[in-house]
Amino acid sequence: MISTLALLRRLLALSAAAALAGCAATSPMPSAATSVAAAPAPVQVKVFVAAMFEIGQNTGDRAGEFQHWYERYWKGAAPIQVPGALGPVYCNADGVCGAVLGMGKVNSSASMQAILQNPRFDFSKAYYVLSGVAGTPPSRGTIGEVNWATWLVDYDLGHRWAPEEGKPGAPTFMPRKGYEEYRRFQINPALVGWAMKLSADTPLKDSESARTYRMRYPDAAARRAPFVGTGTHMTGDTFFHGPGMSRQAQYIARLYGADDYVITEMEAAAITLVIKRSHGTDRVMSLRGAVNFDQGNPKETTLEHLDPAPGQTAGGFAETVQNIELVGSRVVDYIVANWGTWQAGVPPLK
Repeated sequence: MISTLALLRRLLALSAAAALAGCAATSPMPSAATSVAAAPAPVQVKVFVAAMFEIGQNTGDRAGEFQHWYERYWKGAAPIQVPGALGPVYCNADGVCGAVLGMGKVNSSASMQAILQNPRFDFSKAYYVLSGVAGTPPSRGTIGEVNWATWLVDYDLGHRWAPEEGKPGAPTFMPRKGYEEYRRFQINPALVGWAMKLSADTPLKDSESARTYRMRYPDAAARRAPFVGTGTHMTGDTFFHGPGMSRQAQYIARLYGADDYVITEMEAAAITLVIKRSHGTDRVMSLRGAVNFDQGNPKETTLEHLDPAPGQTAGGFAETVQNIELVGSRVVDYIVANWGTWQAGVPPLK
């Protein structure tokens, strides 16, 4: 027999259980999906513009490699911080993104790797413009010119020795075996063709100081007004300088089966290797503007040219960084405006 007290306790327990069950049915516990804010969809990157340095702020002061790009595409855009990258990434509503990656192979490629792997971005269909200032041999280019790469060649991978340790006049460089996939990259010829078609007639800025400086050189190419051209870009961590080093760069370009060496820079081959391992190289472009010659004129030594007296430096830096953006933005804008065609790959050149 159940006592009256025991029966009362059992009825109270059943009543409490029923109440709890009713609460559970009307107010379910939040799931993990609803309690944690949904992660934002990744930015679908259409074009990524990489600069290597900026002098000061992104806008409003003396422009480095990034400022004109920033003012055209990202003024007022919120910076997206990326762990492992030198600086933030900026994006606009059209899918054009950009960042300052840092100078030199390690600096720039480490930033590019961090950005490519960050889940905030979808680079699966992206095009790349690797942009910056550079040097040029006076036999091939001039101050203020803008150049699209046809090949990227690594200047450093190999063996070197002092000139006095070899035959007089002989090359002092030998390729190192095993680096064949790392030391040169051919830029998609169709993409180079499109870049030239869209930008070759871009009106370029010039300055009186640059015009005066060019006249120090006897080469016809060095005395030219700024123009848009193509050729091999030589990537070297060492700021190589002088006619001997320039000849060696040309020797390496030809040794590797590239075309004429016309631009010396410090990052593009390394950045391209990083992109290649994630997405291939068919959509990579390298765009450089020449702000110096890779050697002095016949009346000065290499050291005199590297350490000029006050007022003896090449002019045209401000105009060249503007020229780079003027040329490059034509291609960027065209790709974005015709994304329905370009997202599937570089269309045949018309």
